[in-house]
Amino acid sequence: MANLKSSKKRAITNEKRRERNTAIKSELKSALRKVNKAVDAGDKDAAEKALSVAGRKLDKAASKGAIHRNQAANRKSGAAARVNAMDV
Repeated sequence: MANLKSSKKRAITNEKRRERNTAIKSELKSALRKVNKAVDAGDKDAAEKALSVAGRKLDKAASKGAIHRNQAANRKSGAAARVNAMDV
């Protein structure tokens, strides 16, 4: 453990952020899994609803700094491509 007061505070802050980021990333994985499940099942309506929820969660995670904004954009793009390819 750190000796300085600022170092102790930093360690506590880092732990809180790590827990928050882990929770956010877990929600993202669940949301994207729902999109993939709906696509695999061939349910276009459910896939579109899940995609909109996943998109919001990705944007929120990027704004909070849990993931990079480009990673959020790439994941949204990939999920949207899978949903849009259902018509073909």
